[in-house]
Amino acid sequence: MQTKLTQLLNIKYPIIQAPMFLVSNVAMVTEAMKGGIAGCIPALNYRTTEELRAAIKELKTAKVEGGSFGFNLIVNKSNVKYKGQLEAICEEGCDFIITSLGSPEETIRQAHAVDIKVFCDVTDLRFAKKVEQLGADAAIAVNNEAGGHRGNLSPEELTNLLSKELSIPVISAGGVGCKADIDKMLSYGAEGVSVGSPFIASIEAGVTDEYKQACVDYGEKDIIMTERISGTPCTVINTPYVQKIGTKATWLENLLNKNKSLKKWVKMVRFSIGMKATENAAKKATYKTVWVAGPSIEHTKAILPVKEIIKGLTT
Repeated sequence: MQTKLTQLLNIKYPIIQAPMFLVSNVAMVTEAMKGGIAGCIPALNYRTTEELRAAIKELKTAKVEGGSFGFNLIVNKSNVKYKGQLEAICEEGCDFIITSLGSPEETIRQAHAVDIKVFCDVTDLRFAKKVEQLGADAAIAVNNEAGGHRGNLSPEELTNLLSKELSIPVISAGGVGCKADIDKMLSYGAEGVSVGSPFIASIEAGVTDEYKQACVDYGEKDIIMTERISGTPCTVINTPYVQKIGTKATWLENLLNKNKSLKKWVKMVRFSIGMKATENAAKKATYKTVWVAGPSIEHTKAILPVKEIIKGLTT
């Protein structure tokens, strides 16, 4: 399965184990590298830059031929840790950075100075063209089957569009739960895929067994959109608790969002509350929280080691 992505990262299979808030960890990425794919962790999974630096050093020690590792950075102003995280990553070193939710210009400049590749999340052609002009090494096409915050276009429509219009490789994100899905994305013009939700139900994932089991018990039809996590629509498993609290922003949030001077602060507060709810869902065994996942959990039939999940994606 040789593509431009395997060449860029020197990996065996054109797969990135997607960065997932509070799910991804060193153990998962270590096993990803052993399995011949790339693994990525959100920098925000670490409370301090010291913890981030320690994780990078551990992954550098664990790296094997045919695997690679990277980190995801939220590059907009709401992430007050961004500059410190970027500095730590560039000083310690890794194979690649994935940027989300903002301009990647500074990240590309600093990362390229130390030979770190930069891939940028995009949901449309306009932004994809911008990141290409800024020097991104690849565009991650986040489609409408992705878990978490997703795009609006189907995998086929978005991947076809970007692969025809861009000169940089396109990596399809969303809708991959088995090898047939990967083959389909490559046929659309993708040079690789970013796979997240199937890895939630892994032995190595840093979440509760209840969260993992939910990915086994529920399927594609149980994935719905909610505004209750960050104020921006996000895919979650439709558990009894999610049904109870509803999926729409409250009337007060909607009212405040109409006030331009308050809108920024409302979103920051909602984001903080939502991230805490997500953390509770990941770390505590309770249905009184929310579990983020995408429709590709349809293919998740058991809690397995990462190496077995990779095997299912590649054979």
